[in-house]
Amino acid sequence: MAKLFWVEDQSHWIDRFSAVLEQADLDGEPNHLEVYKFPEAAKQRIALMTDQHRPDLALLDAHMNGSDQAGFSVSRALLKKWPDLPILYLSEHSGTEIEEQAITQTDAQDFIAKHQRNIEAVLCWRIKAALKKRHANQQGDSSVLRSGSLELNTDTWEVFWKGVKLMNPHNPKRPLAPTPRKILRFLVERSPRPLSTEQIADLLEADLERFSYANYRQHIKTLRSAFDAAENGSGHFNDLCQQGKGIVTFGDVHAYFWKSDQ
Repeated sequence: MAKLFWVEDQSHWIDRFSAVLEQADLDGEPNHLEVYKFPEAAKQRIALMTDQHRPDLALLDAHMNGSDQAGFSVSRALLKKWPDLPILYLSEHSGTEIEEQAITQTDAQDFIAKHQRNIEAVLCWRIKAALKKRHANQQGDSSVLRSGSLELNTDTWEVFWKGVKLMNPHNPKRPLAPTPRKILRFLVERSPRPLSTEQIADLLEADLERFSYANYRQHIKTLRSAFDAAENGSGHFNDLCQQGKGIVTFGDVHAYFWKSDQ
């Protein structure tokens, strides 16, 4: 049974797609559809949900109740609890800055235009593809994140670069501090999408008034130094970053992203 979490503020779209989503053959069994018309109600529900209620996929409208950020705020709440949850947008704003932001700055796996031919079938195809991808990812070793020459064990929090364990660059006998490792994990999990200071603070559950871009930048500097130390201070990793791989600065919006070296 596929559990779908849908947030849509317009009743006529809910009426049009509800039966389609409930009856679609996504995994051979009937689907469970949970629908919310208001982003705040959806976020209140998310705060109370346990892993037993975890959805398999979230379908979000982007622009709701007059706000271009409404869908993104729901997405952040979902991903804070379940970082690998597939997020799809079903929107009337395809081809706009809203779609650009959804694809480049959030963790949307897809952005589906409501006004298109055969939309009901298209919607089911896209959902089925996202669920299939998630299932395939779950078949691997879920305790190890791999990206090119990087391996990060999410159980032990050990990080290896080209087979060498990352250590504290200021004291090679001590492990890398927890916060840089957490930030690295978030960057790898969200790759190739960038994470801003606000997004990182949210994921770290840090006070945004205290966690500034300067804090974020310092942790990135520590990470880059740790990678460089793993290569005997050759400077190769910093060169890699300058070439647009590894830990990369994103534009001028106080964000970074991870890009594999392979």
